[in-house]
Amino acid sequence: MKRKISIWIAIAALAITSIGSFGFVESYFEISKNLDIFSTVYREINVNYVEETNPGKLVKTGIDAMLGSLDPYTNYIPESDIEDYRFMTTHEYGGVGALIGTRDDHIMITEPYEGFPADKAGLKAGDIILSVDGISAEGKNSSQLSDMLRGQNGTSIKVKIHRTATEEIIEREIVREKIKLDDVPYFGMLNEGVGYISLNSFTQTASKDVKSAYNQLKDQGMEELILDLRGNGGGLLHESVNIVNFFVPKGENVVEVKGKVKEHYRMNKALNAPLDLEIPLVVLIDEGSASASEIVSGSLQDLDRAVVIGHNSFGKGLVQTTHDLSYNSKLKLTIAKYYTPSGRCIQRIDYGGERDTKGKAKEIPDSLLAEFTTKNGRKVTDGMGITPDIEVEDEEYCDLLATLLQENLIFDYATKFYFSHDSIAGPEEFKLSDNDYQGFMNFVMEHDFEYRTSSTEMLKELKSVVQEDEFWGEVETEFAVLSQKLERDKPTDMMKFQREIRMMLENEIVGRYYYAKGRIRAYLNIDPEIAKAVEVLNNKSYYKSVLDGTCTDCQVKKG
Repeated sequence: MKRKISIWIAIAALAITSIGSFGFVESYFEISKNLDIFSTVYREINVNYVEETNPGKLVKTGIDAMLGSLDPYTNYIPESDIEDYRFMTTHEYGGVGALIGTRDDHIMITEPYEGFPADKAGLKAGDIILSVDGISAEGKNSSQLSDMLRGQNGTSIKVKIHRTATEEIIEREIVREKIKLDDVPYFGMLNEGVGYISLNSFTQTASKDVKSAYNQLKDQGMEELILDLRGNGGGLLHESVNIVNFFVPKGENVVEVKGKVKEHYRMNKALNAPLDLEIPLVVLIDEGSASASEIVSGSLQDLDRAVVIGHNSFGKGLVQTTHDLSYNSKLKLTIAKYYTPSGRCIQRIDYGGERDTKGKAKEIPDSLLAEFTTKNGRKVTDGMGITPDIEVEDEEYCDLLATLLQENLIFDYATKFYFSHDSIAGPEEFKLSDNDYQGFMNFVMEHDFEYRTSSTEMLKELKSVVQEDEFWGEVETEFAVLSQKLERDKPTDMMKFQREIRMMLENEIVGRYYYAKGRIRAYLNIDPEIAKAVEVLNNKSYYKSVLDGTCTDCQVKKG
């Protein structure tokens, strides 16, 4: 009997091996066949196409199209783009340290970074770049000019600019430096007891910078903390684990990584002693918070360690690694999904599922979403990013403000203001005087621009449709009357919407004197999500009710 069982086991094992071997051979044949087809097509094009072809460009186009059918995070990085890739992962490069942008066919400095070469050389926001090392900037886009400005640390370049505010032509010799953007652009005390840390990215120094900021705030008497992850698009996974570890016990599960290949599996735990297990903590997120930001906010939410405030996050639950290829190129490849401690994956878009008629991947349908529970039994949902415990409604801004920003009138007036005022009050105190605001109104009215509103834009769209019908002549007069009634008066609306216009204008002006840190400091006083966070932290019973699921006026649900 035992012999018969052994025979059947051997036969079954042989069958399984045969099936596995057949599957492997079939898969290998499919790969070989398609690679042969690709190389044949490539060879025929290269030899017989009517025009001369660029072999490298052809192959890169093919690779990009192939990877484009997967997900937007799987990318081929040729040697020529390695520096851009390094900047994305380290926020570090050799250059002059300034944001630039295209404006009316010119390349303009939009913001120099405080303390870096462009700033030390006296370049200012609003300066138009005319040439770099004698090479004209005319006809070049911002990417091309950025390449010209970047280079080896310690090398020098000559930059000629046109300062439109004073009509000067200025030439400066600038020595390039290593530019490293701060992961923590600002931290400070908001009031007695409440500390604030803004985290912009997750590069190799993120957790070190957060820890340093935390320790300094503790020395200043911090008793509660707001960690701001709004607009933080993510970065290195292990840095997000380190930051969660600051607030949860050693050995706690933080994030689980699972992929098709079992070697990619990893349970990432808190490996170090925490900084503080008791400090009340609020994490701010928004639509721009993605990847590592969602690991931090999602893990702290699942472990009931922080109250999450803001808006639903981006929903990127995919993990990438970089593989070295030949000729100094790389492949950034999605290899796994990550899961927060409750077991949920917050990936919003299903890149492996059905696509729409335009080939665009769809969001995971509501019918396939699953509920999970936090440590305290609160319900959380997968497949839709991180839903905040408390959502703060967006403030609606007027159409006039959007027009002023689009026409660069706020930017241009801030430039004019800077060159006519030697100094201003600190970021938290600065306010435009009534005379200054009137000066801005006069400046705006000197410029001829179309004041577009949502109503006038909808009327234009309707008019373009109706004009094609035979009865247009019967309603043309009514359209003209309605259009006139909807036409807004610029000076009237500049007074009506003065509060929000002033807020944006004052922030732009503060940036000219106090740079990025000044902008953050100025906005903290009027930020509705910061105000909500402080309110929650100051109400201990309410804070506790959010985390234990008994809160009645927030989005937390008790399981």
